[in-house]
Amino acid sequence: MTVTTDLSPVTGPAAWRGDQLQNEKSWIYQLNEAEIAELEAVGRKFVEDDPDLRRVTRDDYPLPVCAQAIEQWANDMDRGRGFVLIRGLKTELYSDALSGAIFYLTGLHLGVPMKQNEMADLIDHVIATSTKTMDDPSALSSRVADKLVFHSDSSDAVALFCLRPAKEGGASSLVSGAQIYNEILQRRPDLAPLLHEPFYFDWYKQDHDAPAKTYTSPIVSLKDGVFSMYAGSTYIFTAQDYPETPRLTPQQIEVVKLFDEITYEPGMALDMDFQPGDIQWVSNYAALHSRTAFIDWPQYGRKRHLLRLWLKRDSDRPLVDKFGKHVVKSREEDREDTSGVEDVGQFSVKTAVVPRMDWGL
Repeated sequence: MTVTTDLSPVTGPAAWRGDQLQNEKSWIYQLNEAEIAELEAVGRKFVEDDPDLRRVTRDDYPLPVCAQAIEQWANDMDRGRGFVLIRGLKTELYSDALSGAIFYLTGLHLGVPMKQNEMADLIDHVIATSTKTMDDPSALSSRVADKLVFHSDSSDAVALFCLRPAKEGGASSLVSGAQIYNEILQRRPDLAPLLHEPFYFDWYKQDHDAPAKTYTSPIVSLKDGVFSMYAGSTYIFTAQDYPETPRLTPQQIEVVKLFDEITYEPGMALDMDFQPGDIQWVSNYAALHSRTAFIDWPQYGRKRHLLRLWLKRDSDRPLVDKFGKHVVKSREEDREDTSGVEDVGQFSVKTAVVPRMDWGL
């Protein structure tokens, strides 16, 4: 396969504006009663069996009733607008373990879960256990209540499951990478080619246990006519804090700032308020995501709490070499490395749904 940097606009459903999608709601999949019943029944069996999350497979827990819906969700991510919101689960009736089991099960049927940190956790958490702000270099974005800039996560797909929403704010925001690229092509075609060149991203800021301070990736991949994007200006700019990182050129700084300006223009992004039980599936190659700032409940048991999955998907998507956070491995690729952390106890769904309280403090 040959790599192309054809500087022509991206067409198709992945190039969308938030103000166009806000009212038509085709991006919401409402589970029917049969699908909910199957997910609840198989989820309860999953909790009862309590399998090792690293070794369980989709074949161990079939979902025949949901199979057609799952195929549709995959198509929405790979060949559609790049995301889907699944609604209808009755989490007010579930334990967190059952919610986590249902979430993990749907993930198994959409791909292979990936470890999200050096502890090899396969289910991670977005919960404000810290009072730090993102101005603090030691802050973890998943553990604070600050607004986040639009970015890509470290996987083919990312999913968030809403256990409990914030008292106020905390909307999840998505924006089309293809639409941002189209705008840059139209306004500054001289800068657009820079997006195809490698940028240094801050790895330590994303994971304090990372084995290196940075990794590299282009922002845009165009291969065999297929567009993909990997972005996050925060991590590009904080990578400059390390003396060993090559300095950004004035043109690189200009295109990254233009990228952000376009991203935040009125009408570009789609904001969605998470309701308990909502699952948001996003292709990291098609859409960037962020979060608005939020005010949390003072009681710990009511705090805004999302579960997160990263998936490696066999979607045969062509990508240029070393694109995205290629340094992260899937569960299948990393079995030997994770075997040494048996005693941590986060490979049972019963414990994996409880956040590590010492992180992000």
